[in-house]
Amino acid sequence: MISFGPTEEQAMVRDTLREFASKEIRPLARECDETATVPDAILDAAWQLGLVSTQIPEVYGGGGEPRSPITNVLALEELAFGDAALAIAALSPAGFAMPILDMGTDEQKKTYLPLFTGERFHAASLALVEPSPVFDALDLRTVAEPKGDGFVLSGRKSFVPLADRASHFLVVARSTAREGFAGLDAFIVPRDAHGLEISPLEKNLGLRGVPSAGLVLDRVEVGRAARLGGDAGIDGRRLVASSRTALAAVMLGLSRAVMEYALPYAKDRIAFGEAIARRQTVAFWLSDMRIEIDSMRWLTWQSGSSLEKGADATRTSHLARQYAADASMKIADDGLQVLGGHGFIREHPVELWYRSARTLGVLEGTLAV
Repeated sequence: MISFGPTEEQAMVRDTLREFASKEIRPLARECDETATVPDAILDAAWQLGLVSTQIPEVYGGGGEPRSPITNVLALEELAFGDAALAIAALSPAGFAMPILDMGTDEQKKTYLPLFTGERFHAASLALVEPSPVFDALDLRTVAEPKGDGFVLSGRKSFVPLADRASHFLVVARSTAREGFAGLDAFIVPRDAHGLEISPLEKNLGLRGVPSAGLVLDRVEVGRAARLGGDAGIDGRRLVASSRTALAAVMLGLSRAVMEYALPYAKDRIAFGEAIARRQTVAFWLSDMRIEIDSMRWLTWQSGSSLEKGADATRTSHLARQYAADASMKIADDGLQVLGGHGFIREHPVELWYRSARTLGVLEGTLAV
């Protein structure tokens, strides 16, 4: 029988995270956005849920649960329902740890995976995005040049989550010898590497609750052991697809937050003697939100399923991310319209979600599932 729903265990994870997002994350979202900070306490609390550590094999100190991108998609949707920025902050270590789990050598797994099995949150990040008007993961400006028994990395990265505290970065660079996905390489770079400069925190339109910064790699020399996957390198298609799927899940959670806030507001808001939800234009906005959210979910689940099966998720992840980017922006804008003037004031969270949706739509490469 074909099933289009989560397993019983996945449903339990989803319900637990939904409660956590509503009770722990949502109440902090406004303060984190205003101050552009994320409290260590909420990161530790999210870490206790075991979203990263449970999928790390027991031999490295983890829980030994099966690796499941679909479960991670469900988790990201629920956390982003609480707040997209805090969801990215809480799961940013997955952008570093999951590629190592999927593609790392035995020595790399033995060295780095135990960092993510402790009781406290450990910050590490994926560095893929570059400061370019039109970012293309297949046309990176950051390059890796062979030198002796290692490599020299040169380039710039932007929107690296928790760069202010991350111990390591997984820097994605372009090989000078190959093209396309085959030309993508990833390197494990410690924050104290010579030639690595971490810029001051960025001042972004949205997602201000997750501190982010840029990296400048000025001929950073790394050894051969720093290349993810060793001589075999990485599966560039999977890395990019995993990142796109993760962002689609975050945009899905944010969109659901907008809908579930706008719907009761429209039912309670009385204008000219009736609830505005009875006005045709408003009713169409609300019904379209439901259609778009369900569509986003199916596309995101399909992409997560492809990743879980080990299939090529290039197409499905691209469709999921692109559709989510367009739909989430429309949903946020329609939510703003439903609230009218109230949509622009901070007493309501829709303006925050609107800014986050706009920022998410131009991002790529901050997370992995």
